Formats: sequence, structure tokens, C-alpha cells
Amino acid sequence: MNLILLTRNDVDDAGLARVRDPRRLAHLRQVHRARQGDVMTLGLENGPLGRGQLVSLTDDEACFDVSGLDQAPPAALPVHLVLALPRPRMLARSIEHATALGVKRITLLHSRRVEKSYWQSPELDPAKIHQHLVLGLEQARDTALPVVNTARGFRPFVEDRLPSLLEGRRGLLAHPGMANACPRGLTEPVTLLVGPEGGFIEWEVEQMLAAGCEGIHLGERILRVETAVTALLSRLF
Repeated sequence: MNLILLTRNDVDDAGLARVRDPRRLAHLRQVHRARQGDVMTLGLENGPLGRGQLVSLTDDEACFDVSGLDQAPPAALPVHLVLALPRPRMLARSIEHATALGVKRITLLHSRRVEKSYWQSPELDPAKIHQHLVLGLEQARDTALPVVNTARGFRPFVEDRLPSLLEGRRGLLAHPGMANACPRGLTEPVTLLVGPEGGFIEWEVEQMLAAGCEGIHLGERILRVETAVTALLSRLF
């Protein structure tokens, strides 16, 4: 936790933030070894960040002065990540990694090789998704919460939603065997599509290419989803 991320509900009318949940309190004590008077990096969810003093710390509450939060969060990556729904364990890591790298829009997509049971996973509960987003923000010292939505039908996504996601954006389909290597150092807005374990099936690839996406690859190696997402974002931006 490189940032103590606060919510609007944590801040009272006097301009003090009161942290009471066990996870953040445990981290303050066990990792930061925080003491009254310490000055720490704080951020307000979807708001500014900065340095704030720990006014008091008890067994049940940490109280911070947040009057010094006057910095903007880091710049977001100009990318909309469309990710075929990974298995639950990989989903959690992929969301955290993408958030830490600055992704602000994520669409979780169904495709032929996505197990239908994955859509029943507790990891898709909004509270669990929010938890992983927060962990990514805390790691990167960011406060801007990403937006995550789902597309449970591949054909409706390609026909109805993908065209709008490509308006004013470069569409990049990351898939093994594509003709072109992943580009480097882009500054233009991008919609990045990443398949599941085993990749997209041929028909799905054809549909996305026909919609206007460019096929790209990361080389001969086949990577785990969370590794591929991190590698692609790092190389692109």
C-alpha cells in the first residue's frame, strides 16, 4: 500500500479522514508501523492526493488531516482494455495489474474458450472487483477509479459495441500468429483486445479484424493472461 486511499465517507465535516476498516488499519500498523504525528501519502478516491498527518491512532480508528491533498493523480493510459474473461485467479491479478499501470476502462468479454462457469465466480461481484481496483490504485499511488463493465455475448459485442469503441481509437487485437509485432510508444487512443487462455477462435478473430482491428503479436511465446496484459500495456505505452 504505497497510498492510503480514502473514500468520501471517510472524511467528516471538520476535514478529517477517519479510517476504521480492519484491512487498512492492519496495514498501517504492521507494514507502515505508523505512529501519531507521522506524515503519509494519502489520496481521495476519484479526487486529489498529497501528504497528510496521522492525527491519532487507536485500536479502532486512524484519523488523518487531509487538508494537504492538492495534487492531481497520475495521467491515465489512453486505452480501453477489452479482456476475454480469465479464470477467477487470473482475473484478480489482471485487474490489479492493469489498474496499477493506469488503465481506466475495462470490458470483460465472453468468447468461445471462456468457461461459462467463470461468469458465476464470486470474483465478479462488484464489491470484489472494487477491492482489486483499490489494490491496484494503492500500489500505483493513483486515485482515479477505473470503470469495469461486462459483455456476455461475443456477437452482440462485435456488432453493437465494438464499432463505437473504435471511433477515434486504434483497435489492436493481441493474438498469437498475427502478422505484425506489437507497436511501441503509442500516444494515440487505443482499444486493446486480449483473448482468453487458448486465444480467440478463428471466427472471432475474423470478426474483430473485419470490424477494423489490427492483429498484433508479442512473439512466439504463449503467455499467461496477466503476463500478456502487463507486457502489452508496457510495450504500447
